[in-house]
Amino acid sequence: MHVRPFFILAIISALASPALADGAANWPQFRGPNSDGLAQVDQLPNTWDASKNVRWRVDTAGRGWSSPVVWGDRVFLTTVVQTGEGEEPKKGLYFGGNRPKPPETMHQWRVLCLDLKTGATLWDYLAHEAPPATAIHLKNSFASETPVVDDQRLYAYFGNLGIFCLSHKGELLWEKPVKPRKMQLGWGTASSPVLHDGVLYIVNDNEEASSLMAMNAATGEVKWTVERDESSNWATPFVWVNDQRTELVTSGNMVRSYDLSGKPLWQLGNNSSIIIPTPFATDGLLYVASGYVLNPRKPVYAIQPGAEGDITLAQDETSNDAIRWSQSKAGPYNTSPLVYQGRLYVLLDRGFFSCYDATTGEVIYERKRLPKGRAFTASPWAYDGRIFCLNEYGTTYVIKAGPEFEILHTNTLDEDAMCMATPALVGNNLLIRTATSLYCLQEGATLER
Repeated sequence: MHVRPFFILAIISALASPALADGAANWPQFRGPNSDGLAQVDQLPNTWDASKNVRWRVDTAGRGWSSPVVWGDRVFLTTVVQTGEGEEPKKGLYFGGNRPKPPETMHQWRVLCLDLKTGATLWDYLAHEAPPATAIHLKNSFASETPVVDDQRLYAYFGNLGIFCLSHKGELLWEKPVKPRKMQLGWGTASSPVLHDGVLYIVNDNEEASSLMAMNAATGEVKWTVERDESSNWATPFVWVNDQRTELVTSGNMVRSYDLSGKPLWQLGNNSSIIIPTPFATDGLLYVASGYVLNPRKPVYAIQPGAEGDITLAQDETSNDAIRWSQSKAGPYNTSPLVYQGRLYVLLDRGFFSCYDATTGEVIYERKRLPKGRAFTASPWAYDGRIFCLNEYGTTYVIKAGPEFEILHTNTLDEDAMCMATPALVGNNLLIRTATSLYCLQEGATLER
């Protein structure tokens, strides 16, 4: 395991990049600093195509649905390169993507570092090289977990393989292998790590031995591990710092909250049967959602601080002492909801868009159709009074934030590559990952081919 050259074709414009202010310069984890798809950002573009408002574009080898993360002027990305020929995934929701046997070809698990200003590769770390030990769904990747970064270290987690802690210069500081476990129908893993106060938290829900693990981020030492009565799930956990305490929220068939020593605080049942959306909090409320398309239960919950014990709603209840409000059929399957300017927005996989009052759960509008939206896996994000929804075909729908549904723009990257990774927002840069490329969008830039 070592750093070595990795050939990436970079197409870079010659425009200068402004200095990045500390605080606006970091996008350290999945869905940003607060896991909510929002950030303190400078001016970002509302319209773009393959060259308009594109600062740079680099072609990337391998496949990975992890999001890029950014610290200062460095972009970090994970990917897994298959040395032999592989089967290409199809876009959209469909049956028949199960591939129960692991590939027999050699794969390379890699961590990349790019320069935010130019897209140039600064280093490429080869973490592991071997045939995979477990299978994945045709649409999944072996690099679907988004890494997390702080001011000293990058933590790259590859499910069913291990955790690799690297310096910002690409030096291995520590590593911890993870025992491969069977996932439902061989679909593979996707839950990303989270970092809080020097501790790394990892949820590993599978078909054999589900667990929640806390590690010393500086050394890799395991502080504690708790067993979980869960089957396979793919939701990233969330550290909820509220006005009463700090707790670790995990979304599964049973939503569970733990204190920072691993002690259970509360639990919530009656969720969907497959869990992917990530919990998040804003304005004092925690939002948890799930919505497998074939399950009649697709709930969204708004939970108040201080809950204890089992807070599951009784039949026909929509609220209780712990749950401010709920909607039983509003939840998304793959995407995570978004709260922006007092409203909760939900993007459904097949191209429907809904809006609710974030405080009361009141329906503002529901299931508005995004024309030719078709398939959405990436979570929405927001800035400048707009909501952005990227589908698997590379089209971003720009929707006006507010009580009326209005599509302002439809932006396309004009390429056939699949888009499933959730973008990153940092400074005046919007980073969009496709199956083959990473784009850096900037207002006023023009890509010179």
